[in-house]
Amino acid sequence: MYEGASHALGRIALAGLEPYLRILVQTYQDPKDASRKLRNSSRSLQTRMDSGSSPLASSPATAAPTFFWSTYGFWIWCEHSVSRVLQASGKGVVDGGSRGGMGAQTDTSEGKIAKAASPSPTIEIDSKQYQIDEWYNVPSNILFQTSRRLHVQKDHPISITRSVIESRFPSPTFKHYNTFSPAVSTHKNFDSLGFPADHPGRSKTDTYYINQETVLRTHGSAHELELFRANQSEGWILSADVYRRDTIDRSHYPVFHQVDGARMWDRRKVPNGDVAAAVLKDLDALPTHNMKVENPRPTVHPERNPLQTEHSMAEAEAIAAHLKRSLELMIVDIFSRAKAAAVAADPDFSDEPLQVRWIEAYFPWTTPSWELEIFWQGDWLEVLGCGLVKHDLMVKSDQPDQLGWAFGIGLERVAMLLFEIPDIRLFWSRDPRFLSQFTGVSENLHTLKRYIPFSKYPACYKDVAFWLRSSSSAGGGTKANVQDFHENDVMEIVRDIGGDVVEDVTQTDSFTHPTTGRKSVCYRINYRSLEKTLTNMEANQYHEEIRRTLVDRLGVELR
Repeated sequence: MYEGASHALGRIALAGLEPYLRILVQTYQDPKDASRKLRNSSRSLQTRMDSGSSPLASSPATAAPTFFWSTYGFWIWCEHSVSRVLQASGKGVVDGGSRGGMGAQTDTSEGKIAKAASPSPTIEIDSKQYQIDEWYNVPSNILFQTSRRLHVQKDHPISITRSVIESRFPSPTFKHYNTFSPAVSTHKNFDSLGFPADHPGRSKTDTYYINQETVLRTHGSAHELELFRANQSEGWILSADVYRRDTIDRSHYPVFHQVDGARMWDRRKVPNGDVAAAVLKDLDALPTHNMKVENPRPTVHPERNPLQTEHSMAEAEAIAAHLKRSLELMIVDIFSRAKAAAVAADPDFSDEPLQVRWIEAYFPWTTPSWELEIFWQGDWLEVLGCGLVKHDLMVKSDQPDQLGWAFGIGLERVAMLLFEIPDIRLFWSRDPRFLSQFTGVSENLHTLKRYIPFSKYPACYKDVAFWLRSSSSAGGGTKANVQDFHENDVMEIVRDIGGDVVEDVTQTDSFTHPTTGRKSVCYRINYRSLEKTLTNMEANQYHEEIRRTLVDRLGVELR
């Protein structure tokens, strides 16, 4: 009875999860690995079902007997579903033999999954096929997120924040772009912007590679060269999802969103070829503000923030002034809305007057460059980076007579401040208790209001300690190798298995053996679901799988 019911429900439920299953098959080119990954993911999928955040939550399967979502029934469904997707993909099938219970073997006596001959492995991103090679390091959960596109989802706080920023840079002066594919060449992402060959951002420990020449973009600036070359307007604003391997905490996520913008002037088109005069005229047309601004250093410094040889001092001064005024006005608009939302939630709300400060910075594609920090609720927070576009980038873009400014700002950081959202994982939630709070705001930005927490579930802490491989440089070896230990590898494993059930991961201890020189580290993993109370048993299941995978992938020795 159980087997027949689970198969029938599997046919219904597969329609909701089929895109996820296909991505698993794309990512894990060995069908055995795809089946294993799906089975390991069953717990997190069940959690999403229970909370109503899964596509299955609205399917007829939700009315099914509870045995279907038990470990027994769900694993049978996993096996059945993988079979269908593997068969459709041409990668092979799970043998349809005995499914007598948990641990039942598939295919031959060795319990292997049959694999059909297939061409060079590929994955699909944004309706385009990409070949993968030994550089490929994109987990299935990250690949799945490439289709979410939060920055263009109506009434999503990320999309609302994008709209607020875009409203400060209207057409026709600025053209808006938000549909570029996240898969870009390494040339676009690094080379075109002047990243040195040894820049750490190029490392596989920092960046998701599809193949040796293709990555998931690490910043929206990857599209600057093509937008400058297109030259369709004096300025442009680009919003995009970007991807970086990173730590796990409430303010970091491996997928986030940026808005990049630029404004250019053409020596051939401004009156008398006087760019400085043209920029100052445009500056006079901008509104003013009464926000306190700290800007103590001169525009350029010969060592820290050099003037480009192709720019005159008058041009650099004028463009810098226009850049800073434009971005200050954007910040005033954002935080005026934030204050209005705070007052609406609490009529007695009061805070210190908004103030910002400009800090010298370095970016490979701009000079001079700055970061802008805001003083908000008692602390200085970095919110954006900007500068004068390097002339060699404009030459590469076939626009050698143009000069101007560019900036980039992270949407999550701004949205968390704007809406008072305490945990970056919430942006990826499908929970209607979260999403319904922003209904209608996209059509009327003046209705923006603070996020109201709907629950706070208890945390469950688990520690994992291990010795690093002695052959790795981090573990005490004298030579590094291609599989050397990096903390981001630990974070990736935890994310891949625990998903958004993990709130943060912190290193709590580090020890080097005085005799052998081997190094031991200990990490504390905080399991806390945003949508339900996580039991200790559930946390233990995640934790044991993480421990096993650390050994399998990184070759560590558990303590």
